[in-house]
Amino acid sequence: MASLHFKVTRKPAVLVAPSLPTPKEFLYLSNIDDQPTLRFHCPVVQFYRFDPSKKGEDPARVIREGLANVLVIYYPFAGRVREAPAGKLVLESTGEGVLFVEADADVALEELGDLLPSFPCWKDLLYDVPDTLTITNSPLLLIQVRSICML
Repeated sequence: MASLHFKVTRKPAVLVAPSLPTPKEFLYLSNIDDQPTLRFHCPVVQFYRFDPSKKGEDPARVIREGLANVLVIYYPFAGRVREAPAGKLVLESTGEGVLFVEADADVALEELGDLLPSFPCWKDLLYDVPDTLTITNSPLLLIQVRSICML
């Protein structure tokens, strides 16, 4: 479906930190998780249909607040991967937070039709995080909430 065109409008990326203070510590990655061939970010895109019972609620606000709360329990995700001596990776629990982007697209989910899951326009939807070609010293997660128009 090469004729599918839509516009994406993004707000600036923000860091969402845990809603409460979290431990500050260093956590060494296992030898399996520390393999050089696994040092990359993996994009995952999930589509959810609008729930009419949630009309009037801002999905981005709900997810941002929920994310801040869950980062208290899963606080290592709010940290940064650092390179320790001898190239070993360590997770520094800093509480800096994860990247959060709010965006809107002027396309209906129904217009994507049979393109899912092999959607050809990923680059139009995904936020390209600057300076994250490696996993060190960058946020571990990027959560992007995109509102897609409903028919």
